[in-house]
Amino acid sequence: MKRVHNFSAGPSTLPLEVLKKAQSELVDYHGKGSSLLEMSHRSPEYTAINEQAAARLKSILGADDDWEVLFLQGGASSQFMMVANNFLNSSRIANYIDTGAWSAKAIKEAKLFGSVHTSFSGKEGNYSHIPSDSELTFADGALYTHFTSNNTIFGTQFQKEPENGGAPLVCDASSDFLSRPLDLDKYGLIYAGAQKNLGPAGVTVVLVRKTFLEMQRSEAIPTILNYNTHVNKLFNTPPVFAVYMVNYVLGWIEEKGGLDAFVKMNDEKANLLYDEIDRDDFYRGTVEKEARSKMNVTFRLGNEELEKVFLSEAAQNDLVALKGHRSVGGIRASIYNACELSSVEALVSFMKEFRDKNG
Repeated sequence: MKRVHNFSAGPSTLPLEVLKKAQSELVDYHGKGSSLLEMSHRSPEYTAINEQAAARLKSILGADDDWEVLFLQGGASSQFMMVANNFLNSSRIANYIDTGAWSAKAIKEAKLFGSVHTSFSGKEGNYSHIPSDSELTFADGALYTHFTSNNTIFGTQFQKEPENGGAPLVCDASSDFLSRPLDLDKYGLIYAGAQKNLGPAGVTVVLVRKTFLEMQRSEAIPTILNYNTHVNKLFNTPPVFAVYMVNYVLGWIEEKGGLDAFVKMNDEKANLLYDEIDRDDFYRGTVEKEARSKMNVTFRLGNEELEKVFLSEAAQNDLVALKGHRSVGGIRASIYNACELSSVEALVSFMKEFRDKNG
C-alpha cells in the first residue's frame, strides 16, 4: 500500500488508524450483515454513533450542558447564511471581523438579513495581517461578533480569541477546529466544516449555546434552517457515514491525549516548516510572522516558473497537494492534526535539496 505525504487543504488527510478501522467495517458493520452506509439514520446503530460523537466532542472541548452539538450539511458556506438567518433582522446588527475570503463571504450573506458592522478589514493589505484587539471597533448593541479563526487561503490565524465588544463570539473554525483548546465562555456559536481537521467532506459541526439560542429572532425561519429544528430532533437524514468517521476521529484525538497534546504536535510541525522558510530569502512567507497559521503554511519562491518546478518535483517525491489556492498562487502546505510529523520532515528535507539545486 502506498501512502503519499498529503498536504491538501481540504478534503485533507485523515488518520490512517481511522481509515483502516472504517475499511474493516465497511461491508459488515459490527456483525449486522450490512454496511452502515445501508442502514437507516434512525437505526439504533446510527443513534449510538451520533450520541457518542456529540458526547466525545463536548468532552474534548470541555463543553457543559448549555451546549448543543449538531451534525448538519452544506459546509461552512451554509452557516454564513444560517447564522444570520437565525439571529439578524432589519433592526439588529452584528460585528464581523474580515480577515480573508471566507469571512468576506460570511459578511455578504449576513447583509441579506440584517446590519453588519465591519470591525476590521484586512482586504487592502491582501489579508496578510490579523488585527490586535486595539484595532477592532464594535457597534453598540451588536448581537454577536463573528470571526474566522484560521484562513486557509492566505495562511493567517488568530493566536487567541479576539475581543468581542461585549457580544458573544460566533466563529467559523473550519480549518483549525480541535487543533487547540478554546475559551468557550466567550462563544455563543461555533461551526466547522469537517473536511479539514475532523473528518471527511459532507458534515458540518455546529456547537450552539442554549442561552445564545434564546436570542433567536422572532420572525419565521424556514424549518430546515432553524437551529431549534435540529436541536429538538433528528429532523432529516444526516450525512451518516461522515458522522461515523467524525466519531472515530474524535476517538483518535482522545487516544492521542486531547487538545493539549495536539497543541504540542502542531507547534512542532509548524516551527519546523517556518524555520526552513525563514532560513534565507529563497523561500518567502506571505503573511506577517505574528499572523502565521499553524494549519496552512503559505510561501513563495523567486518566480512562478520556479514554483511550478518545485511543485512538479515535490510530487515526484510523493509530496502532494502543495499548490496554493487558485486566487493567490504560490505554495501552501496544510498541516492539520492528521498530518504526521514525518510528512513535514520529508517536505523540509525536499525544500533543502531544492534550494541547494536552484538557489
